[in-house]
Amino acid sequence: MKKAKLFGSLTLLTGVALTLAACGNKSNSEGSNDVKNFKAAVPTKAAKKGGSVKVALISNSPFKGIFSNELSTDASDTEVVAPANEGLFDTTDTYVYNDKGPATIKIDNNAKTATINVKKGVKWSDGKQVTAKDVEYAYEIIANPATQSQRYTSSLANIVGLEEYHDGKSKTISGIEMPDGENGRKVVIHFKQMKPGMTQSGNGFIWESAAPYHYLKDVPFKDLVSSDKIRKKPLFFGPFKVNKVVRGQSVSFVRNPYYWRGTPKLDKITISAIGTNSVSQAIKSHKFDVSQVVNSQWESVKGTKDVNFIARVPLQYSYLSFKVGKWDAKKGKNVMNPNAKMNNKALRQAIAYGMNIEPVTKRYTHGLSFQVPTLVPKQFGAFFDKDVKPYTQNLKKANELLDKAGYKKKGKWRVQPNGKPLVIHFAAMQGSSTQEPTIQNYIQQWHKLGLNVKLAGGRLMEGNSFYDKVQNDDPSVDMLQGMWSLSSEPTQDDLYSEAAPFNFSRFVTKKNTQLLKEMGSQKALNKDYRVKKFHEWQQYMHDEAYVLPMTNGYEVTAVNNKLTGYSVKPSTANALWYDVAYVK
Repeated sequence: MKKAKLFGSLTLLTGVALTLAACGNKSNSEGSNDVKNFKAAVPTKAAKKGGSVKVALISNSPFKGIFSNELSTDASDTEVVAPANEGLFDTTDTYVYNDKGPATIKIDNNAKTATINVKKGVKWSDGKQVTAKDVEYAYEIIANPATQSQRYTSSLANIVGLEEYHDGKSKTISGIEMPDGENGRKVVIHFKQMKPGMTQSGNGFIWESAAPYHYLKDVPFKDLVSSDKIRKKPLFFGPFKVNKVVRGQSVSFVRNPYYWRGTPKLDKITISAIGTNSVSQAIKSHKFDVSQVVNSQWESVKGTKDVNFIARVPLQYSYLSFKVGKWDAKKGKNVMNPNAKMNNKALRQAIAYGMNIEPVTKRYTHGLSFQVPTLVPKQFGAFFDKDVKPYTQNLKKANELLDKAGYKKKGKWRVQPNGKPLVIHFAAMQGSSTQEPTIQNYIQQWHKLGLNVKLAGGRLMEGNSFYDKVQNDDPSVDMLQGMWSLSSEPTQDDLYSEAAPFNFSRFVTKKNTQLLKEMGSQKALNKDYRVKKFHEWQQYMHDEAYVLPMTNGYEVTAVNNKLTGYSVKPSTANALWYDVAYVK
């Protein structure tokens, strides 16, 4: 259900996901026997027309309700409008663009262009054809500083003229051409450089969504994010249209009568937020027709009757990140502070060696979750470096690192090499009932090393509050546990480059910048070279430990067995709700 990656983006995941998904880059055999038997789709049966479906959005925070791909960074916002929110391109199961979606795309390395053709009959839910201007306007929303969109990245700035538009030097984006005019359906995007991975969805260099210019053009850019046209009555071109929004709680949908693929079978869909601790009871009592399973609750729901359990390993991971700098909004880049408390490699590595990630994860998630070794998921095939070994608990090694680096013990706690007290404030989000004991376990392990780690604010944080502090570099946070839902192409620039707002650690090193450049260079159009550089980068990130990959997990979905057409395969994500129906 999380379609964020299909729009060439990545999203923040609020606390629920830390327990929903905690598995990863080891073979499926590491899971329980139940895990091995999961399929990716419910059985295909003859479908009938009509009926309403209730879907659970698992979240411990109200969703923000920013229903714009260009302005939202929250996975819950993407998930809660999924029945309406269709991307421009369909993909294969390995995320390569194909021609089956609302638009086609053709990459020309010699001309340095991407040509997008929107299909005739692809219409917004008010009946207006999706135009070239709608495709171009999405880039305007992202790049106009007045919108304060966090989607503007150095990757998108590879489009000719986008940087000049962002900096206010030009009123138009010179590199986005509409050969048949604004009301035509053809767009040609000109790039400064061609990049490896451009034929794959989620590459970060091509935005994969459109915005309804005719509907939003009268709203000033600075007011877009708070506009009712975004918050209450958004327009999309997917199979359903938004009918009613109950702020932060639910969204209901009715059919989009203009949907280009045909008439959806279902009459109505309602997606409602539910807290993690209520999920298992809701599944057992059939309160929803579709709900994700919280992995720590698997044992209590796995025997539920009249339910099909399907699963996938999503492109996501939880991580531990150390704050070593700040975001400079004026310069649009991360600035590292060499004197930051956490800017000591030995300290970061010792914290990593202090953690017992694998046993704790196994204990609380019944084999549905496991530790991941690197920041590149195994699903990316050759780009994943199987030789990088994850940090496993080694208190002896951790103590040696701290002693050698000058973190001496004074009484119970260690002090900084300069003799000043060392208190580390750790920010983590609320989650399911196992989140608190998991986090407290890690803190206990660090205490064994003499590291005075405390929860920032004294307790687990509500998700929106957590990201507010993390994104704004609140000085009360020294390290944090977060989670990424990733885009479907392995380029790392949008997460870990100098110009990435999402580089929450704020680390900037010459070596990292060099490796990222090499991974996306012209030379990297040769896959062998690119794979080699990806492997070098994963080892470098492992050694420096600015960001420590932790866990990923099977994302299990419980589906009413009276439904057909529901799938978690990547190739079905764009048109999912067109296919879902009740069985005859």
